[in-house]
Amino acid sequence: MTTQRDIQLDTLRAVAVTLVLYAHFLAPGGTSFLGHLGVRLFFVLSGFLITRILLEARDAARFEAGAALRSFYARRVIRIFPPYFAVLALVWLTDLEQSRSSLAWHALYLSNFWYAQRNDWTPWLLCHFWSLSIEEQFYLAWPLIVLLAPRKRIEAITIGVIAFSLAYRFYWPIAADPALARDLLPPASMDALGCGALLAVRRARGADAPRWMRLGWPTLAAIFLLVVWSDPGPANSAWEWPRWLLVQVLPLAPLVAIVAACSNGLGGTPGRLAELPPLLFLGRISYGVYLYHPILLAYAVKAQPWLPLNVSEQGPGRFLVAGAATLTVASLSWALFEKPLNSLKRYFPYVAPRARGASEANWIGPTGGVPALDLQRTEARR
Repeated sequence: MTTQRDIQLDTLRAVAVTLVLYAHFLAPGGTSFLGHLGVRLFFVLSGFLITRILLEARDAARFEAGAALRSFYARRVIRIFPPYFAVLALVWLTDLEQSRSSLAWHALYLSNFWYAQRNDWTPWLLCHFWSLSIEEQFYLAWPLIVLLAPRKRIEAITIGVIAFSLAYRFYWPIAADPALARDLLPPASMDALGCGALLAVRRARGADAPRWMRLGWPTLAAIFLLVVWSDPGPANSAWEWPRWLLVQVLPLAPLVAIVAACSNGLGGTPGRLAELPPLLFLGRISYGVYLYHPILLAYAVKAQPWLPLNVSEQGPGRFLVAGAATLTVASLSWALFEKPLNSLKRYFPYVAPRARGASEANWIGPTGGVPALDLQRTEARR
């Protein structure tokens, strides 16, 4: 059964993708810290959900690491690859924005390395693939740790990953100049993914987000906003590096606290707002929205001579036209393409049924955890 916690996490996906759309379609100057914040929220959600699913599979009585790994990778392929490679095929066929020369990098989920080594956002319409590459790199490595490492060491490993990512950030002010590599290489995102994973690990042992985080996140969020709105000053000013570090690190605690609250299920008015059907649907199609939106923007810009609204620049016209096109295509993609393919996941359970002919929905692990079928439904929403 789909639980309240997962329903409200769909709304967080809707919020995250809306922040990205705002940054790319409406925000003045073509960029916004809100878009970055939306991506960081996606990372915290991914770290939490993937780790929770893998730990629940591991704690089941009939757990087998090899079978769980095979199922995890098969289910990721079913969920992620078809629309992703459909977009790459379209870009290749049309050579949209002269993007063919970089498609091999994107096809191998190395977009972040492509842009980092060039230190340039060309081709622009595939620049959002950097975060999808980070996620795929995370999916390749993290299940091996969660399913194969000693169970009692996973929390320490997770904390170590977060610490390494934070240390990586302090490397740049000491030894390097600002460059795209600073934000695009995998260590730059392991703190957000690791914080989400740490929440799942704590939940697995009966804890939750720390008390200081649950009580103090509004203060940290307010400080973050003050830092973002502060004057960055001239390049190489004394405030440049501290400001960058604070913008990256301060949102982590608020994002984790919000994910923790929604995964427990908000009550009252906040809970009712978090379960509004339009938000839930937007969260459900958020992968398609994120994947398609720059491609559709590129086509909208090409169609500018025939459009009554200005889509060539950031503003309401672009937000309305490109946003409507994105929601339409993502909705059709979900209904006609992604959702039917997702039904194939039933052939790849994380945990085998107890006996031939036994219903997965009737079997529960020794921890009183999630039935095997519920594990699959929870993961299917990713």
